[in-house]
Amino acid sequence: MERSEAWELLCEYTKSDSLRRHALAVEACVAAYARTFGEDENRWAVTALLHDFDYEIHPQGPEHPMKGEPILAARGVDAEIRRAILSHASYSGVARESRLEKTLFACDELAGFLTACSYVKPGRSIAEVDVKSVRRKLKDKAFARSVSRDDIIEGARDLGVDLDEHIERCIQAMRERAEELGLAGTAAAGV
Repeated sequence: MERSEAWELLCEYTKSDSLRRHALAVEACVAAYARTFGEDENRWAVTALLHDFDYEIHPQGPEHPMKGEPILAARGVDAEIRRAILSHASYSGVARESRLEKTLFACDELAGFLTACSYVKPGRSIAEVDVKSVRRKLKDKAFARSVSRDDIIEGARDLGVDLDEHIERCIQAMRERAEELGLAGTAAAGV
């Protein structure tokens, strides 16, 4: 499946702009790792774009992503991508074994957390976010309380990368696509 096909499939099932932007943010981070690891960037991008495609119709585990997987299979999404999507849900029973599976898990919660960090900056921009401020926010349990800090830490550890390096790589990846992610800030919006 090509990235454009994955985007169309995502948009068919996901109407919320914030969920679409989340998929794009995870894609930015996962694609950056694909380049770093010398992996197939298109394949990794497709995986990231589709990881939550069924969230609006199955917002609770264990339905998400298990009930979405047969939809992907029927649409011709290959088994490796479907397995990675299943593995990003800790309750799925699908162990994260491949580098793609570990990368998707490591980037999912962090991308959401970095978005939240951007929104509280004066200019509402990912350009204002740095590792030090993210680490401070990770300690604040009241901030973005729905984001699992344990998943962020476990994700970096299982991927075999230092947490600060992981945060920095994802910040940089999201900065490259800030406009598309709605994280370019108020100056870009003409405010």
